[in-house]
Amino acid sequence: MKAVMVMYDSLNRHMLPNYGCDWTLAPNFVRLGERAVTFDNHYVGSMPCMPARRELHTGRHNFLHRSWGPFEPYDDSTFTILKENGVYTHLVSDHYHYWEDGGATYHHRYSSWVNVRGQEGDAWKGEVADPEIPEHHGRIVRQDWINRKYMDQEHLTPQARTFAEGLEFLETNRDQDNWYLQIETFDPHEPFFTLKQWKDRYNYEWDGPHFDWPKYERVSEDPDAVEYLRYQYAALLTQCDHYLGRVIDFMDEHDMWRDTMLLVVTDHGFLLGEHDWWGKARMPWYNETAHIPFFVWDPRTGVKGVHRRNLTTTIDVGPTLLDYFGMTPPPDMDGNPLRATVEDDTKVRDVAIYGMFGAHVNITDGRHVYMRGPADDNQPLNQYTLMPTHMRSPFSPQELADMQWNEPLGFTKGCPVMRIPSRGMGRFAEVFKTQLFDLATDPGQTDPIEDAAVEARMTAALAEALAEHQAPDEQYERLGLARP
Repeated sequence: MKAVMVMYDSLNRHMLPNYGCDWTLAPNFVRLGERAVTFDNHYVGSMPCMPARRELHTGRHNFLHRSWGPFEPYDDSTFTILKENGVYTHLVSDHYHYWEDGGATYHHRYSSWVNVRGQEGDAWKGEVADPEIPEHHGRIVRQDWINRKYMDQEHLTPQARTFAEGLEFLETNRDQDNWYLQIETFDPHEPFFTLKQWKDRYNYEWDGPHFDWPKYERVSEDPDAVEYLRYQYAALLTQCDHYLGRVIDFMDEHDMWRDTMLLVVTDHGFLLGEHDWWGKARMPWYNETAHIPFFVWDPRTGVKGVHRRNLTTTIDVGPTLLDYFGMTPPPDMDGNPLRATVEDDTKVRDVAIYGMFGAHVNITDGRHVYMRGPADDNQPLNQYTLMPTHMRSPFSPQELADMQWNEPLGFTKGCPVMRIPSRGMGRFAEVFKTQLFDLATDPGQTDPIEDAAVEARMTAALAEALAEHQAPDEQYERLGLARP
């Protein structure tokens, strides 16, 4: 048995032809749809980047208990389980957050790994002199501007190097058995940096300031700039499509479809001006960011070229891989293997919950989306962890001063954990207001509805889901919910 997962960061479902987009250039995603099963109701779990990756490992939600952070000592890892049961696992990634404080325990779960340098603000090339920064909209980061100088040819770009490493693994090991390969690129994450050959595919005229990295803020640029940035994203998407095609070509050439699973996934989407927002993380998780693409080829079923409608989520990916290799997911994994859903659209859940620590807790049944917001002060809110680390630094002594030991949680395997009060999230409370949407009549989520019966049903389902996922007591208080 063999498996390949191609993973993107910030891949927008609504920008893919598989889901109805008629202007982006992504012919290899079309090929993928012909070769695999396309999931129409796949949702994120925990956001953003590393919380989503923790869910790939653990098959359980991150955002109810802690924010961005490392793999925990009590966590199960899909990839460690595979490794310990005779499946060689290999990670190739240019996602530089793996090598920062808040992610530096994930890559060790694999048998081997490759770190491709240079994306975004990766502290890669050292230059003492400050670069010359052009007039620009949005953001320019010093380190990113330096890194770009070393990517002036296609084969030098991080995405190209990442896929080259992945294809090298395939060439070396395609005749071996019992392995898993994860080719993971940071693209099409911002900044939307591509070379001219990809931009020229769209031939969009622009004579304004440099603009390929929006701030996570309300849109303040004029409509022409908004349209231009969408074309910048599209050019990067087309580069992503090209390298996906390289993987599909390799599987075609070597007849790997008969014995190799292929999954194509992302962690979340990205707002490109929709709802008057750029980005993710400090705004509501509308479907542009939460409703994500997902494709599966499972050679055990042979099903391809069809769509599946039932709800799935990120926590299902790890259990699906374990099941494929003949292993039973451990009890602390809440996700579900998806073989039957691939085969005949078997339902694995009635609802899916998703969110970001300290923000909305969202729930969908596929028809409605209910965004439950916190009280005005967004309290009480605690982090439960044995790895008190933010994205790029440990928790500060001031944050840890009020730490208390908490009795073991249901999934911490008997380990007590730190309970660390989380302050400062209240500054976003005005954005995270409770809203209810009917996707059947308002797929763009532009007009919240008021329907007492639907809200009561979704509220009850949310409270039950929080209990199922062992949310701490203060989440109910923070959200104004009664524990079921």
